[in-house]
Amino acid sequence: MVPSLRQVWLLAILFVAPWVVYADTCSDLETTTSIEVSRPVSVSYAAEQQEYWSTSCAALLPTCIIFPKSAAEVSTILTILSSNNERFAIKSGGHNPNNNWSSVRGGPLISTQRLDQVVLDPSTGRVRIGPGQRLDSTAAALQGTGWTFVGGRIGNTGVGGLVLGGGLSYMSAQYGWAASSVIEYELVLANGTILTVTASSYPDLFKSLKGGGNNFGVVASYLVQAYRQGDIYGGNLVFLRTPQTDARILKAVRDFTEYNADDKAAVIVTAERTNVNLVDSWILFLFYDGAVVPPGTFSNFTSIGPIANTARVRTYADYMAFSNWVIVPASIVTIATETIPLPSSANLASVMFDMHAHWRNISSTTLLDVPGVVASIAWQPFPKRIAQAARDKSPDLIDADPDVDKMILEINYSFLLEADYERMTSTMQATYGGIRERVLAHQAAGRLPRDVYLPLFMNYGFFKEDYFARLKPESRALARRVAGEVDPQGLFRDRTGGWKP
Repeated sequence: MVPSLRQVWLLAILFVAPWVVYADTCSDLETTTSIEVSRPVSVSYAAEQQEYWSTSCAALLPTCIIFPKSAAEVSTILTILSSNNERFAIKSGGHNPNNNWSSVRGGPLISTQRLDQVVLDPSTGRVRIGPGQRLDSTAAALQGTGWTFVGGRIGNTGVGGLVLGGGLSYMSAQYGWAASSVIEYELVLANGTILTVTASSYPDLFKSLKGGGNNFGVVASYLVQAYRQGDIYGGNLVFLRTPQTDARILKAVRDFTEYNADDKAAVIVTAERTNVNLVDSWILFLFYDGAVVPPGTFSNFTSIGPIANTARVRTYADYMAFSNWVIVPASIVTIATETIPLPSSANLASVMFDMHAHWRNISSTTLLDVPGVVASIAWQPFPKRIAQAARDKSPDLIDADPDVDKMILEINYSFLLEADYERMTSTMQATYGGIRERVLAHQAAGRLPRDVYLPLFMNYGFFKEDYFARLKPESRALARRVAGEVDPQGLFRDRTGGWKP
């Protein structure tokens, strides 16, 4: 009989939790355990601090960096943390640019880098993946096996943060979120208890981990279902920006979202601007899960006339590694998101052109006097098929409805100077806030469908956005209840960053 979460917690208090008060986690681990602890003077500390996408996160210096190699070592670390009041952070790949989400100043940082297993059962396609893996390294480890996993779209992304946020993939129309294919979580609770969480053992916790972030414990490994895959077709199309190109590309991505019937085909449509070398362009990411692309699949984009085309047949591992060019080195990065219903073709200009013009107007101001700024907006199809595929695979906290085609927007500003952080925070709020206002106005005017559930995508969320408030009320209530059951003392609620239910 599987014990309840309440029973697990009470047993841990009686037999596991120590009654000693520790001075600080870093010193105690150094003196009482063999767990790897790196201080600021060490090479491993300096190297790990460089593994953030945003330099604002790297500037937050932890007291030490802890590198557990097993769930048992994670358990020891959390047991000690539970006995003091230090703020701490847990880091997978460091791709989330929100300060204090996977970074911390003056407290311990738990790096999952050594939790890096990729163990495939070639007969079933089930693979156990550690949160210290990244998408490109996982794809490389599976290269040649005939199996692939449902990961994200940028190779350098950490597995841990991607999956806990849901994870949007090129293969989502086939298999749902990245989290949809998780069969089992090896989870370490705040009190040090190690649980095997499945749909049958702890169904509410299992669901909450799919889109609930870091509110329930530390995942030491994921058992996921992989899928058969050979070579794929992928690459980028590049277009010089003109008003005419804007109109044609926005129409193309709108039409692709509604009319594409091939679940193996996927696109990301991105507008990019920078004052570094006066770039103003469109960069499209094309993906087809197969070596032979049916004629016409991407013709509404290729017919516009790209000035460059890198798309070709390649391995999935090669495409994941190739995608890392998008990371802007030595920059402060901010990312935000919004979800919009797909407008009809008749309302394309009044809705999508309006939103894109808003982004261009806001970003134009930053291009004038913010050094090294790169502004981008990505229009990402979220057709009904993705929501249905996710529901078919596994329940999740996001619980997207398969009733209306939607688009997920990713808004990104990167820049050089910490002195511009507050200004760019305001700029970001004005950008996504203006899009949200336009969605509501267009709905009120009948140009967009009303009464549509529009959750935010956690992996792109800005720290000022309220992720849990945009979920269905019952999903938020479930997350809050489950977090209270597994962490009644509020270790993750009160002492780590991230969105809280």
